[in-house]
Amino acid sequence: MKYEDFKDNESLEALAQELRANGTNVFVGCLDNFINWARSNSMWPLTFATSCCGIEFMAIGAARYDFARFGFEVTRNSPRQADFIMVAGTIVHKMAPVLKRLYDQMAEPKYVVAVGGCATSGGPFKNSYHVVQGVDKIIPVDVYIPGCPPRPEALLYGMMQLQRKVKVEKFFGGRNKKEKKNQETE
Repeated sequence: MKYEDFKDNESLEALAQELRANGTNVFVGCLDNFINWARSNSMWPLTFATSCCGIEFMAIGAARYDFARFGFEVTRNSPRQADFIMVAGTIVHKMAPVLKRLYDQMAEPKYVVAVGGCATSGGPFKNSYHVVQGVDKIIPVDVYIPGCPPRPEALLYGMMQLQRKVKVEKFFGGRNKKEKKNQETE
């Protein structure tokens, strides 16, 4: 249905009732919500684990925490197949160009999750000359998960926050729900 043809919800419901009376099954809803539900429940991570936070990430894939319930079970080793990159651990300056290259190779839309104190702010190595003081100095971060290392429950919570972020995005263009009203007119 074209946007111009849409008058109100009552006329849309009357049209659906007419089609149902003729034996046609009709589902009325917002396609954006359906697509974002599907995208948020099938997120594939690219794991960039360099230290102890990677062990915690492995723990949430095991039977006790089982992150397959949330749709994260397909971990990818190729950035072209991943939806988000999970940076878990210390990032040194020598490793930063590799991380940036992996991020650039990911398809849009792409997300970044910074796991642990080392990835968010340098952690216990904050005063070291060779450690990047947070992965947000290299690539934009969407979700921060604090801890040293964070518990598996915290990792699951952070990944659920990423799911919530994906669910509110606009897929078919138009005004994003996160934008302010004055940006709509620009």
